[in-house]
Amino acid sequence: MAKNKNNKTIWSARIKKNTSSLFKKIGSSIDVDKRLYKEDIAGSIAHVEMLFKQKIISFKIKNKIIYGLIKIKNEISKNKFEFKKEFEDIHINIEKRLFQIIGEDAGYIHTARSRNDQIVTDFKIWIKSATKDMDSNLNKIIRTILKVSEKNIYTVMPGFTHLKNAQAISLSHYLLAYVEMFLRDKKRFSNNMINLNENPLGASALAGTSFNIDRNYTSKKLGFKNPTGNSIDTVSDRDFVLDYLYSCSVCSMHISRIAEELIIWSSDAYGLIKLSDKVVTGSSVMPQKKNPDTLEYLRGKSGQIYGNLFSMLTILKGLPLSYFKDLQDDKEIVFKTNDTLVNCLKILDEILNNFSPDKKKMLELANSGYITATDLADYLVKNYSMSFRSAYQKTALIVNFAEKNKKKLDDLKLAELKKIEPRLKEDVLKVFNITNSINSKKSYGGTAFDNIKKMIIKYKKQT
Repeated sequence: MAKNKNNKTIWSARIKKNTSSLFKKIGSSIDVDKRLYKEDIAGSIAHVEMLFKQKIISFKIKNKIIYGLIKIKNEISKNKFEFKKEFEDIHINIEKRLFQIIGEDAGYIHTARSRNDQIVTDFKIWIKSATKDMDSNLNKIIRTILKVSEKNIYTVMPGFTHLKNAQAISLSHYLLAYVEMFLRDKKRFSNNMINLNENPLGASALAGTSFNIDRNYTSKKLGFKNPTGNSIDTVSDRDFVLDYLYSCSVCSMHISRIAEELIIWSSDAYGLIKLSDKVVTGSSVMPQKKNPDTLEYLRGKSGQIYGNLFSMLTILKGLPLSYFKDLQDDKEIVFKTNDTLVNCLKILDEILNNFSPDKKKMLELANSGYITATDLADYLVKNYSMSFRSAYQKTALIVNFAEKNKKKLDDLKLAELKKIEPRLKEDVLKVFNITNSINSKKSYGGTAFDNIKKMIIKYKKQT
């Protein structure tokens, strides 16, 4: 063996001229895909075990390769491995080091496979693991929201439509709306596992292989349900990448929505919550300022995550079958998206543990804007056999009267109400009570206090 044989590229026997320095720079992905070293080594170990089982390689070669791979894994985990850009990617870097450790027998590792099926296998395993981690982070957020919600079941605030006072609700009920969103995120990530559960290993470059391999064996070894069904689709498929990026995008949108909510509530115009000094920043010019920069960060990062999804969609939209260099960008896009979203979830959790509602202000705002008007309309329907539209019109007249006389609905006297609807009785005045209004919304999913308590118990069981 020539002394420098394994310092050359794999294809140097065919490509005679040295690659240009510029192309070496853009062709190397090791700075990104070295993150896949555990998955790559796991895939290689399963592959050589299968090759031995199928009598394609000997017991001795299998053991030497596995010994070398475990040694490399330990070197990388202890930061004692030198990644080299001239070897392009994680696969060749590991293979070159394997040659140094065990010699020429390392060449058997690539029997019956290609980097094309190898990278998809690595990537699917990584995304499966990342999905489980994302589920844990979402569970943590949900548990934090439930903790805050339990403390604020009886905290009364206005629910908004168009940022205008709409109907009285519990702050807890408002926060639980985001539990529903994050539960859907969990389900969305979980659903992706179905497509992730098909094993690409064995598709080889694009046509499969003539070796008598056992793809069911490697599927079981690597935690896949079954092998992929078409070798061409296998090496060119990145739908699972889009699924993951889409799920991240929707989750980031939910984070952005709650961030915007808290920004508005903490503004001087609303003043419904206070943010702890732990999660705000100051101004370089205005000494009095406490800015919700962390929330603004969360809101801004959703745009970056959306952009990553559209980048991947654009890369894929014009690709014929099967593998092309364009696909190399998928790892960087996913890693950046994953890291950004995980960071956002951790920041949001920190914020949710460091804000407090101004209960007095929330109640004051809930008591403004004729917020029990719909309760009056419902009362008229239930007690006087009116159609809802007739009751709506009658209630509008009462609201107009109150507005003209600069009174709240609960300030109106029965005699004033009877001028507009003579049939009204004393019990109508209970309709204008905020707590009664909230507790009247007892339909499943409504804001009644007892409903909220039941939903918190239910949500706890789901995390």
